[in-house]
Amino acid sequence: MAELARVTWPPAPIATARLVLRVSEARDRAAFIDLFASPEVRAHLGGPRPRDELERAVPEVPGRRPGLFVVELDGAMIGTVTLERRAAERPGGGLLPDGDHAELGYMFLPRAWGSGYAAEASTAALGWFAGAFPGERVVLCTQVANAPSLRLAHTLGFTEMARFEEYGAEQWFGVWSPPAPPA
Repeated sequence: MAELARVTWPPAPIATARLVLRVSEARDRAAFIDLFASPEVRAHLGGPRPRDELERAVPEVPGRRPGLFVVELDGAMIGTVTLERRAAERPGGGLLPDGDHAELGYMFLPRAWGSGYAAEASTAALGWFAGAFPGERVVLCTQVANAPSLRLAHTLGFTEMARFEEYGAEQWFGVWSPPAPPA
C-alpha cells in the first residue's frame, strides 16, 4: 500500500449530503472515550475499555494521525472511519499478491446506528482514497458474527476473499477495487 505520508495530511474536510469527514479536534475527546468504552461498539472489537483508564490515556486531541477521519453530524462527532496499513503478515494479508494494503475500519456511536451514516462516510473515505491512490485496492476485515458490519462491507462493494480465525472468532476478509476511470 502506498503510505499515507505521501499525500498531504490532513486533507480538506470532506462533505457528504449529511456528514463532514475531518481530522480530530480537542472537542472530540469525549466522543472518542465513549466509542472505546461502549460495550455495544466494542462487542466485536475486543470489548470495551474501562472509562477511567481511557480518561487517563486519551490525549487532549485524540486520533490525530494520517488515515483517521472523524465523522461529524450537525457539528458533533458520531464516529470514525480509518484507512490504515494492514501488513501482509497478518491473517488475510497475504491473499493479495502485491503486499500491504490499506484497510478500511469504522466505529460509530450507537445513537448513529441504522441511519446509513457508516455507508455514507465510508463511501466518502473510499472516494478520497481512490483519488489519492489511483488504482489501489482496499481491504476490510470483520467478524462474521457482526452482521451489520458484514452488510456494510457488501453495500460498499467489498468482495469476499477468505475467512479465517483471528482473535478467537471467525473473520470475513474482503477487497474493494476502485472504479475504473471513465474511458
